[in-house]
Amino acid sequence: MPDWLTPARPASPTVVDDPRRRRLIVVEILVVLTVTTGLSAARSALSLVDALLDPLPLAQQQVVLNAPAARAELVDLALQLVRVLQLVGWGALGAYLLLRAGFALRSVGLDATRPGRDAAGAVGLAALIGIPGLGLYLLARAAGVSTTIAPTTLGDTWWELPVLVLSSAANAWAEEVVEIGYLLTRLRQLGWSENRAALASATLRACYHLYQGASGFVGNLVMGLVFARWWQRTNRLWTLIGAHTLINVVAFTGYALLAGRVPWL
Repeated sequence: MPDWLTPARPASPTVVDDPRRRRLIVVEILVVLTVTTGLSAARSALSLVDALLDPLPLAQQQVVLNAPAARAELVDLALQLVRVLQLVGWGALGAYLLLRAGFALRSVGLDATRPGRDAAGAVGLAALIGIPGLGLYLLARAAGVSTTIAPTTLGDTWWELPVLVLSSAANAWAEEVVEIGYLLTRLRQLGWSENRAALASATLRACYHLYQGASGFVGNLVMGLVFARWWQRTNRLWTLIGAHTLINVVAFTGYALLAGRVPWL
């Protein structure tokens, strides 16, 4: 097995044995997931069920990731920014609860001590995940087991690209802080094994993208396993946030710039 796939605990917290504290941690995890990615995963699963019950074949259905939220342009812009702020708040909640539990943010890799290495790792991980992920999506759509994904239908507005970049970063921040930094740290405190915790985190991430069909689930399951193991080995959360942001930026802005010009989009 490659060395980077071998579990490690670079900043392992003490396992909590006190029953009352363990219950509080479990309740906290459930509350956090209820108001963040866990509830979104439930909605995503229901969206997939609804799509499968539709007489229109799944491959002929379209899912829009960044859609207009209002008819008035400036109101739409305001609502898009509110959504970005909500995602920032999700990640901030996870980071805040770690601080309240006594963990410095540097203990999960949210510090500025290695900007160059974090950036290089982000580019490498983005390529490792993004390129095969695009191929998986095209294969799944051709096989009829994935919806057609339109990353944006915001239209030709002056603020479309800046909002897509902000949305890319906000989604990455929310998912990586909650599903990696927060969740894996808390599961370590409960004594979960690294493999079990990584699988739980990756499954949550995959369920959060079920509305995209098979490619969304499988692709994000693989991404979640790779990201979880990377963090368990390196303890660098900024690397994952950077990689996820790059993947989103390429998908969102690339679609905005190329839709209608490239036949397979």
